Amino acid sequence: MLELGIVALATFFVTIGPVDVAVVFAVLSRGVDPAQRRAMAIRGAVVAGGILLLFALVGEALLSLLGISLAALYTAGGILLLLIGIDMVFARSSGAVSATAAETQEARTRKDLSVFPLATPLLAGPGAMGAAILMMSRAEGDWVAQAVVLGALVAVMVLALVCLLVASRLQHWLGVTGAHVLTRILGVLLSALAMQFIFDGLQRSGLLGA
Repeated sequence: MLELGIVALATFFVTIGPVDVAVVFAVLSRGVDPAQRRAMAIRGAVVAGGILLLFALVGEALLSLLGISLAALYTAGGILLLLIGIDMVFARSSGAVSATAAETQEARTRKDLSVFPLATPLLAGPGAMGAAILMMSRAEGDWVAQAVVLGALVAVMVLALVCLLVASRLQHWLGVTGAHVLTRILGVLLSALAMQFIFDGLQRSGLLGA
């Protein structure tokens, strides 16, 4: 159970990226009134948390209705996370965990950033949604394990909110180089977790059991 909790925390931390998102939010909200910035941070974190909790609770059931097996989910999810991890290692922008260039340009013209791009795709992007479904599938049939996964998700979202509230300070402390170093370290961790998901998916499929 402890191992599941640690893996869930690490996976959600890397795919949600509280620190990276906070740095981007600081840039996009530059010049915004501090009270309005705090309100946007809170709304964005709440909306993103709701989206990810929804995917965690009903995502696997939806995939089952579509006839998608757990083996396919593990393998495809692992490949998605691996691609994200590779982008993080090379400090490249990934549309799965961050806004694309077009989305960022559109966001600069918006007065309220809370839903777009903060809640999605910055916090609740495809990578985080996939991770929520994957982690809940690992706890399938065990209510305690599922509670641990959901608790890890909530904990990371609370951390994300804290980072958003001090986004300007984080941007000043880390700078571009510091943010890239942190991203590369987390990318290596995510790549290793992604490979484990792929191995688990192949094992569940029976391809490695022969």
